[in-house]
Amino acid sequence: MNILILGSGGREHALAWKLAQSKKVSKIFIGPGNAGTVNSGTNLNLDPGNFPEVKKAVLDNRIDIVIVGPEAPLVEGIHDFFLADSSLKHIPVIGPDKSAARLEGSKDFAKDFLYRHNIPTARYKSFDISSLKEVPQFLSTLKPPYVIKADGLAAGKGVLIIDDIHEAELEVAAILDGKFGTAGRKVVIEQFLKGIEASVFIITDGTSYKLLPEAKDYKRIGEGDTGLNTGGMGAVSPVGFADKAFMDKVTRQIIDPTMKGLSADGIVYKGFIFFGLINVDGDPFVIEYNARLGDPESEVIIPRIKSDFFELIEGVAYGDLDKRGIEIDNRFCTTVMMVSGGYPGDYNKGLPVTGFDLTSDCMVFHAGTKIAGNDVITSGGRVLAVSSYGDSMKEALRKSYRNAAQIKFKGHYYRKDIGFDL
Repeated sequence: MNILILGSGGREHALAWKLAQSKKVSKIFIGPGNAGTVNSGTNLNLDPGNFPEVKKAVLDNRIDIVIVGPEAPLVEGIHDFFLADSSLKHIPVIGPDKSAARLEGSKDFAKDFLYRHNIPTARYKSFDISSLKEVPQFLSTLKPPYVIKADGLAAGKGVLIIDDIHEAELEVAAILDGKFGTAGRKVVIEQFLKGIEASVFIITDGTSYKLLPEAKDYKRIGEGDTGLNTGGMGAVSPVGFADKAFMDKVTRQIIDPTMKGLSADGIVYKGFIFFGLINVDGDPFVIEYNARLGDPESEVIIPRIKSDFFELIEGVAYGDLDKRGIEIDNRFCTTVMMVSGGYPGDYNKGLPVTGFDLTSDCMVFHAGTKIAGNDVITSGGRVLAVSSYGDSMKEALRKSYRNAAQIKFKGHYYRKDIGFDL
């Protein structure tokens, strides 16, 4: 089978790395990929959001299955594009159609879905420009801090947590006035939930599902979870507090009702569902849904899948996921994200990266890199994810940090406290 993975980050490198281990996979293509994915397949110079370009690559390379890494093409309807094209409709797309991708593409849709299907989540209300005057009254019913979310995709910048009620009012007005473009046509204001977060993942063929390893990621740039939000500075798996009792609640109260809710709403969901959860005194609540695997969580959960990962992909493609098995590695896996100086603000690109040959007993997943001649250079804010196994979380982290210290590029930075709260 020939596989096309769409995307260019650490998630896509982890997917390519794992699928390259399957005897059932003939060739792997990654579009556009990065300097690391060339070790697992062939990079294709394409834009995942340019559907005619993707079509040409699929037909030219005789692709049998397409795996969509990032959320934007899913929300924009790449799955629907395939179904509507006579030359593509027989090719399975691993990722939900536009209707199902609204779970991530619209915070308002997701919250309404959660409420209608009695799935635990924070109290909320949605507003648009016509109801802006009602915002102060609703905020007055909540205790600070206030959670404010742009409805649509805002490249990870659309969620604000604000302590001051007047500042919160101003931010809602700014978002509705275009601060995040079309993503802010609606704003969701939520009750703040105090607890500890976890990321839970399933893969589903629309009827049955398989539970993947859980993870905990670290979003803030600064140690002790301080500073600006990022795309993710590191992750660990498994998560200590996500024991059998907690995960039984997650399955019973969240995953199963989500699957039943999708079915009741006439939505056929094929692909990954990421449940962004918060543990509040032992009870799980949904913070958000994502319509794809997380990043950097992929860099710790995919290495923990011992069995042939392509079996699960094939199960979604053929609709027989219930007949497929999954085996999980009991070891810990941790990843430390190396980022460009200045990230998540302004940063330089094109900086040479060295030291790969000095690493050992780890997996270096590329996130924001390119090849320039014989060199690997930086091409993004999040550059590399250094993942390691260990019999304990501390052992895995020691390996990740030891190897991260061997890799150099000008101004590089990484958090040295991943897992501090576990």
